Amino acid sequence: MNNIIVYGATWCPDCTRAKQFLGEQRIHYKWIDIEQQPEYQAYVESVNQGKRIIPTIVFDDGSILVEPSNAELAKKLGLQTQAKMSYYDLIIIGGGPTGLTTALYSAREGLNVLVIEKAALGGQAAITERLDNFPGFPDGISGAEFADRLSRQAERFGVELLKAQEVVGIRAEGESRYVKTADGNEYGARALLIATGSKYRRLNVPGEADFIGAGIHFCATCDGPFYKNKAVAVVGGGNSAGEESLFLARFVDEVTILVRGDALAASKVVIDNLATHPKIHVLTGVEVQSFEGNGKLSAMTIKNRKTGLSEAIHPAGVFVFIGLQPNSGWLPATLQRDEAGFIVTGVNLETSLPGVFAAGGVRQSSTQQTARSPGGGATAALMIPRSFGEV
Repeated sequence: MNNIIVYGATWCPDCTRAKQFLGEQRIHYKWIDIEQQPEYQAYVESVNQGKRIIPTIVFDDGSILVEPSNAELAKKLGLQTQAKMSYYDLIIIGGGPTGLTTALYSAREGLNVLVIEKAALGGQAAITERLDNFPGFPDGISGAEFADRLSRQAERFGVELLKAQEVVGIRAEGESRYVKTADGNEYGARALLIATGSKYRRLNVPGEADFIGAGIHFCATCDGPFYKNKAVAVVGGGNSAGEESLFLARFVDEVTILVRGDALAASKVVIDNLATHPKIHVLTGVEVQSFEGNGKLSAMTIKNRKTGLSEAIHPAGVFVFIGLQPNSGWLPATLQRDEAGFIVTGVNLETSLPGVFAAGGVRQSSTQQTARSPGGGATAALMIPRSFGEV
């Protein structure tokens, strides 16, 4: 499906949710704001019996969904959201590089493996514009292509993949471990692997939550093209902020990087590329205080940490890259985590709950690099069968 059109408005939370879902699934779509383009209001009303209901989503086969839930979107897109069996040797929660590598290694050894991913397969790597430091790809590879290759490889070995399905709980019963999904289904396994990775941290300043998806973003690949020929701001001083700024500069007129520290903390290659790019400017020693707007972001207030003076700036969009936090908040309190929420494991990757393992970005002391993820996944595939008494 390559000709999806989403009719909506920036203030509409269901529109933001639908756009986020499509973006997570790496589904390309055209966004039409009916308030900015009034000629389309009449079309929306015509297909909704005179009512102006948004989002109204038109697919390339001519079908229309109005205010669809994520489950309805998943069904329309043909995503498998229910497992074929009720019991597996191994269930992996999280379909990023770590989870998929564990899956294909385990399946090659004859295990029945189910992978459950609440967004799109590939994790953070899938929405990275380009991977230039992954071994074996001297010319780099796009995150989307890398994710697609890894998914196909897992499927070739018989791994069952569920997309757009969320695990909301786990429990133990005898020698088995069970997961419960958001649609009410429950699946059992001899062992579970938690490979849910991490998500981008938020600034947690006034106004941020109000404008996510309406001016504030965490994925340049997903949302950068919407700001063609405009000026944007990037918050953060590390590699992610620098690399995503370079990507944004392909579309926008100007990128202003806002760094809280006194200097960028990115690699020398990234810093050198930023310094020589005519569209990119770096402001150090500043912190974000708030965001303002009326339905859509119109301004942000920043403070100079040395002078204490505040000023308002007016980027068309803001992209936040200030680090990651583990996707572990849904787990039971009995599963041990450190102060930051990362899962504590033994050297065999087993958590404080027997039969439940963790690997990748959600695990304490894990290195947040895509190249490290397959290694963690392969290690998990070697360690988990030992809990069955198999080596």
